[in-house]
Amino acid sequence: MAYWLCQVLGWGFNAFSQTYSAVANDIAAPTVQIAVEVASLNALALIFTHLLRGYMKRHDWHMLGVAAMLPRAFGAALLFGFPIALIMRFMSVAMLWTGTSPEDQQAIEEIGGDVGRFFISSDPLLIGTMNWSAAIVLWQIMYFTITSLRDRRLGELRQSELARALKVAELRLLKSQLNPHFLFNSLNSVRALIADDPTGAQKAVTQLARTLRYTLTAGQEEVVSLERELEIVADYLELESLRLGERLRIERTISSEARFAHIPVMLLQTVVENSIKHGIAELPQGGVLRISAEIREQMLTIEVANPRPASHSPAPSPGVGLRNAAERLRLLFGAAAALDLDLSRPDSALARIRIPQSG
Repeated sequence: MAYWLCQVLGWGFNAFSQTYSAVANDIAAPTVQIAVEVASLNALALIFTHLLRGYMKRHDWHMLGVAAMLPRAFGAALLFGFPIALIMRFMSVAMLWTGTSPEDQQAIEEIGGDVGRFFISSDPLLIGTMNWSAAIVLWQIMYFTITSLRDRRLGELRQSELARALKVAELRLLKSQLNPHFLFNSLNSVRALIADDPTGAQKAVTQLARTLRYTLTAGQEEVVSLERELEIVADYLELESLRLGERLRIERTISSEARFAHIPVMLLQTVVENSIKHGIAELPQGGVLRISAEIREQMLTIEVANPRPASHSPAPSPGVGLRNAAERLRLLFGAAAALDLDLSRPDSALARIRIPQSG
């Protein structure tokens, strides 16, 4: 639709300009006749350029380099410009581009004989051919400019869609790795209670059911509010408290503003799980799990601190859960977002999450 609109408007404007020029030059013909003749010539040019467009598309001219394109473009322009100029030669608007009126043509023929007839038959036709060919070359330049801009825009859109699809695929892969990891650890906690504390095991199954319901309903989401994530963390911590008892003590310091910030699904739960599994659960006396969150200068900062067995060996690398969580964070919020695990102190660990907040 846009192509035909451009065709009609472009050649229509050209016809209007030629008609105005013919009337202004006092061509000896009625205005209506001039308008019809000019419209016919431009309609023929429209048909020829449409045929040229189909040929160029079939033969992939847009893939050619400049050196291969130029001779083809000028050759096509001459091929289509000549018949238009030849038809124009026998119309009342023949002098529109040649500057030769019918009276001048008769005078030249009477004075010049064969030489005059040569200039009448050749020169006006040559000038007309060159002018119509130039118009077709200009059409080709405009056509390739517009189509190249359109193709570039479509290419950018396709690239953007591919990048977005890849990002979604990466996120789904990371989440598919994360959820079984969490489920495996939770089932281990339930299994540990079955023999020693059946009532506790029953409560643990209820807690686990709520947790799994959350993971299933959150499957269509990538981000949730911190408040909602804290609810699933509370269920998880209650589940772990059944197993660890008084060894697990919890301190929370969450600002009211931070509760409404958004974070990736299961991010905080993964960090808390890592703190218990590799920290508090490994200590006979247990320890305090500290969770804090606040927003400063449009940056949400969440910290999870816990004691861990004293170690003088080099700090271990983060596990699969934390690596996946950090990668999901980067994909969702960009390079400014980060998940860092500080193990510089031998007897404690500090996980720090930073997520930029839009103003």
